[in-house]
Amino acid sequence: MNTKQQTKPNFVSACLIFTFLFLSYSASVSADEEENEREFDYLENSEKGPSHWGDLKMDWSACKNGVLQSPIDLSSQGVKIVNKAGELKKTYKPCDAILRNRGHDISLKWHNCDAGLININGTEYSLQQVHWHSPSEHTINGARYALELHMVHHSTDRNFNHSVAVIGLLYKLGAPDAFLSKLITNVTSMADEMQEREVGVIDPNMIGIDGKQYYRYIGSLTVPPCTEGVIWTMNKMIRTVSIDQVLALRLAVHDSQMQDLCSHSITDRSNFTTPTDEFPAYDIPYSKAPKLESQHR
Repeated sequence: MNTKQQTKPNFVSACLIFTFLFLSYSASVSADEEENEREFDYLENSEKGPSHWGDLKMDWSACKNGVLQSPIDLSSQGVKIVNKAGELKKTYKPCDAILRNRGHDISLKWHNCDAGLININGTEYSLQQVHWHSPSEHTINGARYALELHMVHHSTDRNFNHSVAVIGLLYKLGAPDAFLSKLITNVTSMADEMQEREVGVIDPNMIGIDGKQYYRYIGSLTVPPCTEGVIWTMNKMIRTVSIDQVLALRLAVHDSQMQDLCSHSITDRSNFTTPTDEFPAYDIPYSKAPKLESQHR
């Protein structure tokens, strides 16, 4: 991505959100993220790093020239929290899933069955997959959280301008996350190997999203092709994840700075918390976190 400077997103009322979603952006969204890690990386000084993504392929030009790029800073000042009037309607159900180490992250994809959907302003989006980022890609008042989960949904109408909707959850360090606990043994055994395996029936409801208070904005995919027009719904409720779960996810994708994390930060929990629960900051070194230096110009 091009240099990504954080500016405060424009959050609007529920009725204006409806208008914005359906009328303000006309470009079609490519629903699929690039999964081949060899095509790009997150290293700051690499020729395939975020500052060069937009130059690597013509189809990735939005990474350099886009004006609605994600992730952003969800600063509390001036942010509109959408409450019950814009409640997120969801109907998830258990379904067969495949766990995949994609090299740059771990993803869980539901396949050959219907895992359910969400409804945003009358448009249905079917759940496709979830994946994790550590530390978080989105920030609050400039502070990153320990982990971020993305639930990726596709519109049943693939010609719709906003055909991708992502629900994001932020996690602070604390008690283990029940959903990750169900998967962590498989995650650990896939460490540093790009592979996939069937993990049986997984219930998306175990993720436990909060559908009554959230931030919403129009952004982009956070990896190439950085396509814009993605509807982002970031939950206000912060969940917890254990440090062991964070380490397992990061070791699985061979984070080059894990040694630093394990050598000192992990033993001093004061490095991972602040006096308030609402805006905890995490000093977690991470070589694969894209810079948040410019967006929504």
